Amino acid sequence: MATYAIGDLQGCFEEFAALLEVIDFDEQQDRLWLVGDLVNRGPDSLEVMRKVMRLGDAVTAVLGNHDLHLLALASVPGQQPRRKDTLDKILAADERPDIIAWLRKQPLFHYDPDLGFAMVHAGVPAAWNVREALAHAQEVQATLADDRKAGEFLASMYGDKPDVWRDNLRGSERLRMITNYLTRMRYCDVEGRLDLKEKGAPDSAEFGVYPWFTAANRHAAKTALVFGHWSTLELSASECAEYNVYPLDTGCVWGGALTALRLEDRQYFSVPARSQIPPS
Repeated sequence: MATYAIGDLQGCFEEFAALLEVIDFDEQQDRLWLVGDLVNRGPDSLEVMRKVMRLGDAVTAVLGNHDLHLLALASVPGQQPRRKDTLDKILAADERPDIIAWLRKQPLFHYDPDLGFAMVHAGVPAAWNVREALAHAQEVQATLADDRKAGEFLASMYGDKPDVWRDNLRGSERLRMITNYLTRMRYCDVEGRLDLKEKGAPDSAEFGVYPWFTAANRHAAKTALVFGHWSTLELSASECAEYNVYPLDTGCVWGGALTALRLEDRQYFSVPARSQIPPS
């Protein structure tokens, strides 16, 4: 039995199928961790969701910002798609209710103490330990699972404020802050304040903001973490070991590669992208 964590699929079904062949994935024995952003921007989001759902209990997934955007489009009256969205096939599919119901049940953070690994789409703020990350993620998951509350949350989740955690945050601001940390974060300042405008590689960031995982006082640093979301981030093996993080978004949808990490021995596998769309 092996556990493979795979980076952002974003509708890249052909590459997903090819990578499963490369790792010789056995759904009866092996386990698959998906770091979020299963859908959008790529050409085959519907096929990705069909495959993921067919794999059943072999899959553990966390939600990414694109997955949440799909939920909003499907659940919030008047919510408009973005210009580069490629979600029409899912929204028009007969399976749409099943796909939306499945996504609404997925967490924003996962931790396996036996493996010693956690998984999130974007990152964990320095102020939270693993227990706190799980608890805060559960707040959002419980809201999504509630038919009455889910629509209200999805309608109010868009926005960049508040930009720093406070324990006394309440209501939509609290849920938005949790969501932005776990599904959108790349850079923070020394106080943990989010900078959501910076999206490039660390050597291109403006002065005063830093990759979230480099915070000196990061409370969850003792737990190995796999994450996606940041296709321009390239860390060396020594940097991964230093920060105890394993970024897996290698930009498949932009013409890069789709990457898997076998958690038991930290071995990487990848397949090249079959096509490319222009980066935003």
